[in-house]
Amino acid sequence: MRIAEAEPAVRAWRDRLDPSARAGVPAHVTVLFPFLDESRIDGVVRAAITGIVGRHRSFEVRFEHCGRFPGVLYLVPDPDTPFRRLTQAVTQQWPQCPPFAGQFDDIVPHLTVAQGQESAVLDEVAADLRDRLPVVARVSSVDLMVHSGVRWQRRASFPLG
Repeated sequence: MRIAEAEPAVRAWRDRLDPSARAGVPAHVTVLFPFLDESRIDGVVRAAITGIVGRHRSFEVRFEHCGRFPGVLYLVPDPDTPFRRLTQAVTQQWPQCPPFAGQFDDIVPHLTVAQGQESAVLDEVAADLRDRLPVVARVSSVDLMVHSGVRWQRRASFPLG
């Protein structure tokens, strides 16, 4: 889910320290990755996504502080429940596409700012972001992003109810 309101706070850091930003991915909270190959996304799949997403209401989210995974700094969404519910609903429809290929027992909604970095770099980014937070956003749609082999591109956007 694209979080355009976060771009002013995180864009420079993401451009430098998040390979997905350089590959065309905007500031976002992931609903489901990996998903179906683009060749399998037809009208039936799009209709199913429309129905699933449409059953969830738009919502406001705040990003007030940073969190960490090993080598990763991210913004923590509050609340995170709407993101979790969307991930669960999409995964229920396509169980062959478990979040993050089933690598993790618990999916933690997050907005990645930097990844693959040493702790000192993440400390620097977190210190800078303290002055730029909170970010408040209205989430009203889910974007379908596909990879061309080089860059990520938005193929469709599905409105929340």
